Amino acid sequence: MPSPAVHLGLDAVIFAVTAEAPRILTVRDAASTDEALPSGPLDLEAHSTLERGVRDWVAKQTGLALGYVEQLYTFGDRFRDPRERAGGARVIAMTYLALVREQALPAGLGAQWRDCYAYLPWEDWRRGRPDLIERELAPRLHAWAGSDARKHERVDLTFGLDTAPWDPERTLERYELLWEAGLVAEAARERDPKYAAVPGGGFALALDHRRILATALGRVRGKLKYRPVVFELLPPEFTLLQLQQVVEALSGNRLHKQNFRRLVESAGLVEGTGRLATGTGGRPAELFRFRREVFRERPDPGVYFPGAWWSR
Repeated sequence: MPSPAVHLGLDAVIFAVTAEAPRILTVRDAASTDEALPSGPLDLEAHSTLERGVRDWVAKQTGLALGYVEQLYTFGDRFRDPRERAGGARVIAMTYLALVREQALPAGLGAQWRDCYAYLPWEDWRRGRPDLIERELAPRLHAWAGSDARKHERVDLTFGLDTAPWDPERTLERYELLWEAGLVAEAARERDPKYAAVPGGGFALALDHRRILATALGRVRGKLKYRPVVFELLPPEFTLLQLQQVVEALSGNRLHKQNFRRLVESAGLVEGTGRLATGTGGRPAELFRFRREVFRERPDPGVYFPGAWWSR
């Protein structure tokens, strides 16, 4: 019996932060009406490595040359691509995470920058708990849980309900719970047409790309604690307010301004340049730069510190 065909794809989640908004790069999906993450098949001849392949596809589809890139996860569930149900190959995706500064994209390629929280609106707590959770998600999730106490506990722990704390890193768990309960558009598209997406529950992406996005957002939030990845999203010189806004955008939470600034400086992550920012519309703010020497001084130079966050 012949072995089933396998198709190896390369997908990229590309983050930028612009005007306090976490943005991702999307392209038009030729097989559906939904937008998609940049992706393409591995070319065994042309691509010397998987990373080289994803860089080539991103450049071809968006015109963007990637800087910081890391492997994210491998997605290989059966029927993640609907063409498999029609006899097509099993599609396994090697996914990558990239952090860039937003730039203009070439016209005609169909690539665009989108607000990350347009796809995961329940993840943005910068103005407090989103109304969507209390108004739409919690009642429907508890109805789905029915009389199952364990399901109710899972709902509360995942979405920070009742007395459970909100964990910003459980992004994938939240999306998968919504998918399991049939509350996102992908559930109807992939499993059963009877499911209905929650009003205001965010836009769908092609295939399982919203699941990939949720995985990437959780990875970024986790890395804020122990790697200075946030500086990939900033210009070489920046104000402390710009740094704070980028961290807030990615974490989906507000920071305690004075605590955050004091801890960032005391940890040796930044150093002043002696120059002032212009055009801020208010009192001129000092410009800072990232201290690369911190890699030699500390094993985990992140921007998450106890006391930096507003308590909920």
